[in-house]
Amino acid sequence: MKPLQISPETALKLAEKLNLPLEQLMHMPQHILIQKMMELEKEENK
Repeated sequence: MKPLQISPETALKLAEKLNLPLEQLMHMPQHILIQKMMELEKEENK
């Protein structure tokens, strides 16, 4: 599986928000990453 197609700045921000190591974030399947981002969005909108 190829790494995610996101900028380094975006990757750093996501890793920080999701409390994940950057390496783990970059090797995460895209559908799981999108799911986690949606969960974050829900929490922020509460």
